[in-house]
Amino acid sequence: MKNTIKILIFCFVIGSLHSCLDQNPNLNDSGEDELKSLEVENVLDKELIHYNDIIYVPIYSDIYLDNTNPEHLMTATVSIRNTSFNDTLYVSKIDYYNTEGSLVRNYIDKTIRLNPMGTVNYVIEKEDKSGGSGANFIIELSSKSATIKPLIQAIMIGQLNNKSFSFSTDGYSIKTNKPVTKPVSTK
Repeated sequence: MKNTIKILIFCFVIGSLHSCLDQNPNLNDSGEDELKSLEVENVLDKELIHYNDIIYVPIYSDIYLDNTNPEHLMTATVSIRNTSFNDTLYVSKIDYYNTEGSLVRNYIDKTIRLNPMGTVNYVIEKEDKSGGSGANFIIELSSKSATIKPLIQAIMIGQLNNKSFSFSTDGYSIKTNKPVTKPVSTK
């Protein structure tokens, strides 16, 4: 009986310690980075591509709450969703920029593939202060189908004392097909 109790206590302690370890939310079931697992070796022939877009996704790594809590860090998840039942979506860039507009990091080196109705999510941990309150993602997409309509969103989650809050932002296209004809003043 004593040994059974010791074994149960040992299992409880080990289980508790294991649950306290940092678990990377960006790893798939095989332990591989979610984005890396979706990489494609062969790049699409440009003549086959009928959809190209650049999506801007605002991220709030931290927000202002009040005078006593001037900066509150949040976890952010960017979600890229292929809403097509039939067509594959290709993602060639996922870049993360900070409040000042400086590139913080590139998340992919190779194009990734999202199968029809597929989704990839990527988490920016709460402790990652590199983006700041004006952080954003730039995501470049392409497809063989001209009618594909991907959905790109970000979800931010925070907690203050015993209350938690969340909100989302939508990505929107910043691609322009028209050349700029007048010089832009930088004054």
